[in-house]
Amino acid sequence: MNNKAMVKTAVIIGNRTCYIYDCESKDNLLIQAVDDHDIEGLDNEVGKISELAEGVGFTLAAFKVADWNTDLSPWEAPPVFGNDAFGGKAEETLRYVEEVLIPELMQAKDTRLIIGGYSLSAFFALWAAYQTDLFAGVAAASPSVWFPGWMDYVKGKSVKSPHVYLSLGDKEEKTKNAVMRTVGDNIRRQLEILKADDGCADCILEMNQGNHFKEPDIRTAKGFAWILRSLCIN
Repeated sequence: MNNKAMVKTAVIIGNRTCYIYDCESKDNLLIQAVDDHDIEGLDNEVGKISELAEGVGFTLAAFKVADWNTDLSPWEAPPVFGNDAFGGKAEETLRYVEEVLIPELMQAKDTRLIIGGYSLSAFFALWAAYQTDLFAGVAAASPSVWFPGWMDYVKGKSVKSPHVYLSLGDKEEKTKNAVMRTVGDNIRRQLEILKADDGCADCILEMNQGNHFKEPDIRTAKGFAWILRSLCIN
């Protein structure tokens, strides 16, 4: 990507640090929750989105979360790995996105909103797509669909975002962790649920090589780019 085509700024919006990448368009606003590790790969991610989006312009707004396990989980759950439990404050995070971030950045009523992310951020994005019809698409790269109670939660519910991208690494389900190794079966079941959902016009599951920690920036970029291309076609 031509560096001159990308304007990057770091701003405080509603007491949260946000990284804004203006890539020649206000028509598509991409929203992503990030932690310190994600921030390190944002430049590369944005460059890859621009490369793969085939000329579709966008602005990316990446907002930093203070507590990954708490801010992005929809309900409380015990630790799955390590000692950190899940605090269940995704509703507060979504309220921030809806009531603070989007009004601050959205410059036109017809701006298309796309939410996405990686890992628990992707899971938050997928959950958010069941809560509101604000988002034209959701890019969920390696989402944490192993999360306790998730598959029961989506039974009988309809997604409110018409375009859904899912991905997973082909080694992610090959783990000794009993909860996390359900991710393969769960994401395949999630795809089946979406395909049968009248609220979902277009969905895909893309498999990547490697475990959960391989190229998260590239995998996230592939998801956002797929949504942008889908919206452009449709």
